[in-house]
Amino acid sequence: MFSMRMKSMTALGLASLFMLLLGACAEGDGGGGGNEAQDQTEEPSGDSAAEANITSVDTLVMGLVASESEQESDGAEERLAEELSDELGGVPVEIEEFETHNSALRAVDAGDAHLLMTTALRIAEAEEGAGAAAILQSVRNGESVHVAQWFTNDPHTYCEERPVADEAGYLFCNGIYDEETGQRAEYGPVGAEALENIPDGSSVTYVDEGLAATYFFPQTQIDALGTEVDARFAGDQAQSVLDVYHGEVAVGTSGIDARRQVVEDTPDVGEEVVVFAWAGPIPNPGIIASDVLSEEEHQVITEALLAIAGDEDLGEGDPLYDVYGIHGLTEPNEESLEFAREVYENFGDRP
Repeated sequence: MFSMRMKSMTALGLASLFMLLLGACAEGDGGGGGNEAQDQTEEPSGDSAAEANITSVDTLVMGLVASESEQESDGAEERLAEELSDELGGVPVEIEEFETHNSALRAVDAGDAHLLMTTALRIAEAEEGAGAAAILQSVRNGESVHVAQWFTNDPHTYCEERPVADEAGYLFCNGIYDEETGQRAEYGPVGAEALENIPDGSSVTYVDEGLAATYFFPQTQIDALGTEVDARFAGDQAQSVLDVYHGEVAVGTSGIDARRQVVEDTPDVGEEVVVFAWAGPIPNPGIIASDVLSEEEHQVITEALLAIAGDEDLGEGDPLYDVYGIHGLTEPNEESLEFAREVYENFGDRP
C-alpha cells in the first residue's frame, strides 16, 4: 500500500526488539442539572476539552507486532492503553495486533494504525513510504542511542595516537576513551576518519549480514568512502573479535565490546584487539505516528507518552517497561535518525 516505495526490508528483521502497545478506553465525565446542564453544552468540561485535542480519529489505534513482545506483559498493554487514554482526556485507545513488521507498517500507511514502536531502519522506511513521523525514542540504560565498534589488530595503521587502556585493561584509541577522566566519548562517529585507511579489496569481518547495527550501519560508513571490501560474516560477536585476534582479518565490528566475552580463553585480547572507531549514533527503537494525525496531535500524544514515562528510570510494574524492557522515552535524536535514513537508502533495496 505504500504508494511511494514501501520496501519489504526482509533483511532488516533486526534482532531488536519492541513492537508496540495497547488497548482500552477511558471516558471523560461531566455533570450538573437544570440551567447548569445547558451551560455545559456550551462550554466543554476539562476532560472533554482534552479529548478535543485528538479529533482526526475517533479511536487511537496503536500497533503491536505479536511476535515481538520482549517480556511477559501480564496485562501491561491494557494498563498502558488506559494510562494513555487518561492522559488524553478520555480518548479511546485500542491495540491492533499484526503478524509481521510489514503488515504493521502497511496499516500505518493506510491510516488503520496511528502509533507504532519500531526499529531504526523501519522508522526511516515509514517516514519515506507512509509519511509517518518519528515522535519519540526509547531509552535503555540512560541512552537513546548506541554504537557499533570497529576494532583492529593493527593499531599502527588505524590509531592516530598511542592506544590507552580503560580500568579493565582494554585498549582504545582515536578519542574513544579518555585516560585522564576515565570516560568514554559521547556516542557518535568517533574515530571514523581512520576508516579511510582500510585498503580497497581488504577483508572485514561483520557479525551477520542481516543485522543492522553490526553490518548495515558500519558498512554504510565504508560505502560512503567509496571503499570496496570483502565482507565476511562471523556468525556472532565473540567470533568476530576472535577472527581479528587470530589475524584472519585486520578489521572487524561488533555491537558491544565482545572482547570481554572471550577474555577467559584469550587473556591478552584487550591488548591485541584495539577499538579504534565507532559507527553511530544508532537510534534506539522509537514511536512513529501516522500522517492521519495532525502535527498538533503528534505533539499532544508525545506529551502524554512522556508523562506516562516520567523522569525516573522505568522498572518492573511500569507498563512501558513490562512490555518492552525500556527505561524511558525521550525526544528523537535527529543526528541518529539522519544516520538511519542514510543507511536505509544504502540498504533498502537489498534482499
